[in-house]
Amino acid sequence: MQAQDSAAAMAIEQPVADTGMTTAEAATGDALLPVLLPAATDEAVVDGADAARADEVRGLLAAIRRLESIVEEETVALATRQKIDFDDFSARKSRSMLEFVRLMRARMHFGGDVEVTEEIQRLREKLERNRSILEMHYDAVREIASVIVKAIQEAESDGTYTGRAAQDGT
Repeated sequence: MQAQDSAAAMAIEQPVADTGMTTAEAATGDALLPVLLPAATDEAVVDGADAARADEVRGLLAAIRRLESIVEEETVALATRQKIDFDDFSARKSRSMLEFVRLMRARMHFGGDVEVTEEIQRLREKLERNRSILEMHYDAVREIASVIVKAIQEAESDGTYTGRAAQDGT
């Protein structure tokens, strides 16, 4: 408490800068330099808002590009028939998509921003390509699974119940 009182007393006792001081007086080292503060105007508030908006746009664009990168990585891996950890890709895409959706909901006013719109369009195209390749792989897996199921059923059957139906054509 006493330290605060003595600091306050020192601040009160400091000399006031004399802007009419000569260069020789200022060279002694005891003079205080004048401080010019910017006038508080609405421009400062607008500039601050523009800077905050620019930061938000950069953050949103970074989130879109991260999601785009993950989707492209998976698409390339599928197209080149590399071994894929689908759980890892699914988790990464889900987290990135959640981040993107949260940022978009919080900042719906970015819909008119041309750069954001272009990035979202590019992401949409990559997601569509990814979906079509995933669908093709899913169809192949389903077809292979049905062949395996049919082979297992035929191997397990002794023909007791299916022999007569096969002869009748039903």
